[in-house]
Amino acid sequence: MEKVQVRDLQRTRDWIDTEERMIAAEGERRPAPPPPEWLIEHGIGIRPAVRVHTGQCWDTRTRCKPVPLDVARRALSEGIPACPHCRPDTALGILD
Repeated sequence: MEKVQVRDLQRTRDWIDTEERMIAAEGERRPAPPPPEWLIEHGIGIRPAVRVHTGQCWDTRTRCKPVPLDVARRALSEGIPACPHCRPDTALGILD
């Protein structure tokens, strides 16, 4: 029984070493690009924009596209709603 436990312990240690090496190798890769500053969320299909977000918003979905500052500002001024969580209208100084 003791031999089985020692073998299992060594297997676990080997697994941990392998995982730590993989994590270290991932850290050597290029860092992820910074998130975009502004996002516009589009509806399903070909629907128009439905919401404007900041790049750090936690409530973004897969239908969000990065946009430059002027596009985000124009979208808000044209009546596209601001996300109620990240409040890009406040960040941009555009309030109703």
